[in-house]
Formats: sequence, structure tokens, C-alpha cells
Amino acid sequence: MTLTTPLQESDIANLKVGDMITISGKIYCGRDAVLPKVQEAIAEGTLADLGIELEGAVIFHTAVSTAGVGPTSSNKFEIESSIHPLSVAGVRLHLGKGALSQETIKHLGDDNAVYAVIPPVTALLGDRTISKRLVSFPELGMEALYELEIEEYPAVIAAANGKSIYD
Repeated sequence: MTLTTPLQESDIANLKVGDMITISGKIYCGRDAVLPKVQEAIAEGTLADLGIELEGAVIFHTAVSTAGVGPTSSNKFEIESSIHPLSVAGVRLHLGKGALSQETIKHLGDDNAVYAVIPPVTALLGDRTISKRLVSFPELGMEALYELEIEEYPAVIAAANGKSIYD
């Protein structure tokens, strides 16, 4: 199944653990340094001022560097603790690697969001990355919030509807 951003709730409603997908369109990239700052912007109501639109968004847990992009562990405290608030704010798909806690998996189901693992194949993703743009928090360097335009990033649904591929 191919998903194109921005995602609608109906795009992910029928996804099941183990489904193979590809993702195209614009996605955000963020990891442990920037995701807490995005959460602060949600709480302060300043997302629009920063040029961030989360409704229907995809967040890829990665940094953006000249070496390319590849998933980081989504179960790092700063990343995993951001999944629920970002989902409530409109993120429908979180991309990364690794198992998530049962609490986070439950939140994903409650928030009508899913988590997918993406293979750590930086060379493949580089060929499928059309453009990159620094969105906000430039002081974080490669860990700032970036927007990528992508074409057919491969992923596997790892958590959906209260279930996990790791169970």
C-alpha cells in the first residue's frame, strides 16, 4: 500500500501490524534533541509561528546529515515520550526502529496513529529523498526539525490498533 502525505485518518484506519507500505510526500524528521521542543511549541500554541503543520503528518525518527538519513531507536525516552502528544496534535505515522512500550502502543491505538519501522538502508533512502528543508530549531544542527520530500520510502507497520509486531 502506498501512503501520500498529508495522511487522513482513513488512510491508516485499516492498517495492520505487518503490513508493508511505502510513503511519499513531505515528512518531518526529528529525534531526541528536537522532539521535546516541538512538544513545547504544541503546549505554547506556537507551531504555526515555527512553520510546523502536524495534521496528517509523518515524523521520521532520524537526524539529517550529509551522510543521509536512517532510523534511530524510537524507544529512546525523549522520542517515545513524544509519540502520544504528537499523535494528539495530528501526527498519523511515526517512523523509526525498535520496540515500543505497551503504554505507547495503546496510545497509538487511542490516537488513531500508527508506528512503522523503516529498514536502516541509508543509501536506498538517499535515492528516494527528493528535497530537504530546515523547518525550525537550526541551533540543533543535524538534529533540528527538517522536512523531507520523499518518494516511496519502504516501511512495515510495527504498531497499530493496540498491537505490536514485537509481541
